[in-house]
Amino acid sequence: MTALMIQGTGSNVGKSMLVAGLCRAALRRGLSVAPFKPQNMSNNAAVTCDGGEIGRAQALQAMACGLEPHTDMNPVLLKPETDVGSQVVVQGKRVATVKARDYAALKPELMAPVLDSFHRLKAQHDLVLVEGAGSPAEVNLRPGDIANMGFARAADCPVILAGDIDRGGVIAQIVGTRAVIDPQDSALIAGFLINRFRGDPSLFDDGYAMITDHTGWRGFGVVPWFQDAWKLPEEDALDIATPRRDGGLHIVCLKLSRIANFDDLDPLAQEPGVRVSMLHAGQPLPVDADVVIIPGSKSTMGDLAFLKAQGWDEDVRAHYRRGGHVLGICGGFQMLGQRVADPDGIEGAAGSADGIGLLDVETIMIGDKRLTTIKAVHAPSGQGFDGYEIHIGRSDGPDRARPFARINGQDEGAMSADGRVQGSYLHGMFRDDGFRRAWLAGFDVDAATTSYSQTVEATLDALADHLEAHLDVDAILACAR
Repeated sequence: MTALMIQGTGSNVGKSMLVAGLCRAALRRGLSVAPFKPQNMSNNAAVTCDGGEIGRAQALQAMACGLEPHTDMNPVLLKPETDVGSQVVVQGKRVATVKARDYAALKPELMAPVLDSFHRLKAQHDLVLVEGAGSPAEVNLRPGDIANMGFARAADCPVILAGDIDRGGVIAQIVGTRAVIDPQDSALIAGFLINRFRGDPSLFDDGYAMITDHTGWRGFGVVPWFQDAWKLPEEDALDIATPRRDGGLHIVCLKLSRIANFDDLDPLAQEPGVRVSMLHAGQPLPVDADVVIIPGSKSTMGDLAFLKAQGWDEDVRAHYRRGGHVLGICGGFQMLGQRVADPDGIEGAAGSADGIGLLDVETIMIGDKRLTTIKAVHAPSGQGFDGYEIHIGRSDGPDRARPFARINGQDEGAMSADGRVQGSYLHGMFRDDGFRRAWLAGFDVDAATTSYSQTVEATLDALADHLEAHLDVDAILACAR
């Protein structure tokens, strides 16, 4: 019934992975441990056992704890729909869509559900490991804060500050944080650690001592770069992997501006016979692509316009004419149709737009959001698999007569008459080893015999070993109260 918070000197300094590794290290000490992130911003969400959604990083951390994901682990999830507005999900359920400048007025109402979820987890477990968001040095955001020191003060939760040396300036990151935060906030910081060091850590001994001298905080160690991090699901679209091999089946995924649930691709990227490339804005579709995947999106209408602005609609149609294959997942499925309509402006401005036109279906956005885990059967191969749905919208049309899958005897998704264009609302299908092998066999690719889930479990163990080797993990855990 203790807690400890890992905050960072900025976004993307490795907080999520540090918490995941510490969760696994605590579990191996025989502790009942749970992850918690008061506020997260991500379009990469996981469906929880209680029928809600949380950030993908908290789902991975739950796995590190040997737990099923639960909405209490991430009570406030912000899902960006535009550059200035986000959907607000509270304890797993959508409650509003607000512009960034209006969110500050909403935050005071969110501390109560945040603390409610935190205290419920704390009552159920020996230890709760909390992940901050952004940086406590963003002192302009301190009033009403629920993500960093505002939460830590309200929950009386000790903090360890992580700095990222890979991006440079780590001394200024940590010493600067000490200089600008409130003294009462500073008093909650039990110490610091350095993350993502490349080379000989002893070369930073003098810098490490400078941080201690200038802050008065204890140092808990220097963590070298963890080489196997790519084997774990990513939450931030900025971290989507680039190709790691040459040759093999070339799968190209369009990196949409509001890409969502892109960890669907992680199991494919780990296959030795597969090369996964992310196509970034301004890049043409490579002519050697075998399969184009149009992934999920938090704003189908917005990303359909983005896709057309890149000329990717023409590229995808040309790819199909050359004999290529196309798979649309969730929002990508909707974009492959003849038309997408959002008459009530659920995802943005009301209106409609022509789709890519490779599937004879039309989509209308509806207010009800579907959040559920499923067991399905892949129609072309007959292979059963587990997955999940997390979407709004309903798609229908003649190509629905050729379903992608069947769920409890009901048709799901659609295929073109020649089978080379397929669309489905189902996420997570490639994590299912049997389905992945069956799908790749359709392209004459022999999938690896290794289990994806076992690979993730083994990588979490390796991450915990890595932290144990370079941090004083016992001292870190002893800071919890």
